[in-house]
Amino acid sequence: MRLSHSAALLAFAISSLTAVAQLAPAFHFQFTEKPGPYAVGLKVAEQYDRSRIFAAPIDQTTKPATAEGPRPLQILVWYPAENSAGRTMTFGDYAALIHTETSFHQPVEHGKPQAFVEQYMHGITSLPAWSVRDAPMQPGQFPVVIYAPSLNAPATENIELCESLASHGYVVLASPSMGAASRTMTVDLAGANAEARDISFLTDFAKTLPDAEISQVAAMGYSWGGMAALFSAARDHRVRALISLDGSFRYSPGTVQEASDVHPDQMTIPLLVFSRAEETMETWDTMRHGKQPGDAAPNVLNQWTHGDLVHIHLLAVSHIQFSSLYQRSERFGKEAQQFSPADYLLQEGAESYNWMARYTLEFVDAYLKRNAAAMEFLKRTPQENHVPQHLMAAQFRPAATQQVPGIVPSTK
Repeated sequence: MRLSHSAALLAFAISSLTAVAQLAPAFHFQFTEKPGPYAVGLKVAEQYDRSRIFAAPIDQTTKPATAEGPRPLQILVWYPAENSAGRTMTFGDYAALIHTETSFHQPVEHGKPQAFVEQYMHGITSLPAWSVRDAPMQPGQFPVVIYAPSLNAPATENIELCESLASHGYVVLASPSMGAASRTMTVDLAGANAEARDISFLTDFAKTLPDAEISQVAAMGYSWGGMAALFSAARDHRVRALISLDGSFRYSPGTVQEASDVHPDQMTIPLLVFSRAEETMETWDTMRHGKQPGDAAPNVLNQWTHGDLVHIHLLAVSHIQFSSLYQRSERFGKEAQQFSPADYLLQEGAESYNWMARYTLEFVDAYLKRNAAAMEFLKRTPQENHVPQHLMAAQFRPAATQQVPGIVPSTK
């Protein structure tokens, strides 16, 4: 399987950050979106998917050894909470969770995924987040958002985005990006299928939560997690809306085609797509045709005609900037100016992240909470929504009114 364009770019960006830092103005990422009406709670649930086999390290004091057992899923659950006197989580508290992602009680080392996160957490572990561990739940039931991280990434990849949604009345669940049989994700159909099954497992788990409204579920994924979210939405009728943070399905349509049960031209749910600064992939169809295996596969966004499509083109961000984990790190501030799109500052990339969070909130408010004002927000131009000039372009394409045989109309 050919490495997906977005996954390859992210891997290149991460490895290239060891280059000599370029002179640039001091940059400090700030999440400036205001909290919603609810305090935020965090629960860490340790679950096993006993329908799948997983190889986990059990001893690294001498020679590495592995043991096979059921697939472990450390699930982070952010939720609307009551005000609490409990201690607010720090980013260091979140970082510590990766050491028990697969072992739950006994910390283990998984090499690159953990070392990568620790590098980006250096110097910021004392900063406060919003959530309080195990805070009392707000009464009532709230729509659900399942977040799928990028290649090999932890569930803590976009803490600010997940906490923000919870503060506005959503139950948000996430688990690490892991491969089909081990902690290491693979950029192939097996890897995408594994993370898609994790999304469905988390949706099943949400049914056990007293504050989760399981009839209103959105799947959201970043990079390779966007591919998994698409696969899950195609297979799981409980997913009522789809959000892609520069998802890999735009850059690897051949993987979508290889999954013979994923048919974007037959999907009727709404789709929100954020894409990075570049020429649109929809114009690449003729350029790609016949050059690489799978390049002739149809483009997902061009096929998405039977569900509403909201496409937000963020002009000031590169692929890596769709994650707050990367943007808030000291390392990114010192070294990542080279990845900022031409003529844009890192500060503008951070501002774009905040607008991404705002548009995500408006999207789920419109489609999961049936909020008319949020729908109008999505239909307006960025200028009408007071987005600073030159940060984004936006398109709202409503679903086609005609239906084709075999398509069940959406119940939006």
